[in-house]
Amino acid sequence: MRYLYTFIAALCSFGSAYAQVDFSGVSHPVINTTPESGTGLDAVYTLYETDGVSASYLPSGGSAADVKWYKFKEKGGGYAELVSGITNDGTRSTLSVVEANTGYYIEDGAKRYYFWVVDYSDFRFNLRSVSFPEEQDCGVATIAFDADCAPIRYYTVNGSPKTLSRDIEIIYNTLQWNEEQTGFQNVSASSMCDNIEELEVIPAPLCDTQFTIRGDRFQVQWGEPVEYVSDTYLTKSIEVRTTATQTERDNPNEQKGDESALGGSAPADIQFRSYCTDAVAFKEWQFSRDAEFREVLLRFNESDLDYSFRENGTFYVKFTASNEDASCTIDGDVYTITIGESRLECPNAFSPDSSEGVNDEWKVSYKSIVSFKCWIFDRYGTPIFSFDDPAMGWDGKYKGKYVRAGVYYYVIEAKGADGKEYNLKGDINILKSKQQ
Repeated sequence: MRYLYTFIAALCSFGSAYAQVDFSGVSHPVINTTPESGTGLDAVYTLYETDGVSASYLPSGGSAADVKWYKFKEKGGGYAELVSGITNDGTRSTLSVVEANTGYYIEDGAKRYYFWVVDYSDFRFNLRSVSFPEEQDCGVATIAFDADCAPIRYYTVNGSPKTLSRDIEIIYNTLQWNEEQTGFQNVSASSMCDNIEELEVIPAPLCDTQFTIRGDRFQVQWGEPVEYVSDTYLTKSIEVRTTATQTERDNPNEQKGDESALGGSAPADIQFRSYCTDAVAFKEWQFSRDAEFREVLLRFNESDLDYSFRENGTFYVKFTASNEDASCTIDGDVYTITIGESRLECPNAFSPDSSEGVNDEWKVSYKSIVSFKCWIFDRYGTPIFSFDDPAMGWDGKYKGKYVRAGVYYYVIEAKGADGKEYNLKGDINILKSKQQ
């Protein structure tokens, strides 16, 4: 069934009045595309086919007898030819035969209306097969099409060639990082192509998937879309995310340094975690003393790693991964871990069982101590307390009771993350407590 289809478009050349162009005898709705700025065209009309189609123009004022039609091809409006055989009924000017893939302008006194007519039957989209070349690059997927998909050309008033976008959609599944759930999730994605060539390159899916090709936009609007589902694409591309979390220690007597950075006081216990997409086959955590990883000190072939840093200095840690044939490799973030130099200082007095939490326990102040042993003696040389964790301390008790006020002695053997050895001896003065 053919019917009348009407467009109203603004005159752009010599006035602000509106021109009305009607297409009669069309079997499908005419699709009006606004052309790029600077083309000189007011519209590009895409017709399902031009066979048996006529066009008419309603003047903005005055008589249709004064209206003239001109047509032009690739050379542009400067080579336009006056169209003969135009009929008018006094109010409407009619072009009885619309030529395929032709430009027109209508002259209505001082006004001109420029447009191009596309006969879509000359450019019909047809897709026969979709395949994947054996050689695929990392990060992109190359798709091979066997299709009829010639560029839909139109020409500007100055004779410059332009192409109408077909908006062919390629739909597939991929993996996307979810920050809130700390993991990759399967999501639907799409890529829009103006036109498809023999080979098209799109962002690579991160999981095996099928591609659904749907289009073009003209056939979609006419209710006749082409849809094609490919065989399964086996992905080679990879992506990783990593995290590094340091175990916090609530030791008031430990000098930790900048707690916003990794490292600080040894031993620094850090949990490294990796999250990989489907095609990752090889994975490794690497440790180095230089940020460029020219020399790798340690390697761990695992996804998750818990490591305790016990040496002074700066370390760099990264996660590296590759696919099955090592054609795609990727590195995660580089983490900088700085372990400070050791320190160990001992107080010489405290008052147990006095004010709770205020100088009521004898504790060392320390940083980056990785080996520690402390003994407490009374004035007769009797050992009354010992401990091997610098975070601990002595509460002034011996066999469950507070000792008398007076002078006691400590001996400490310790080692720092920087290799420094400590052999300390000194007095501990216990001040009289309220119970004593």
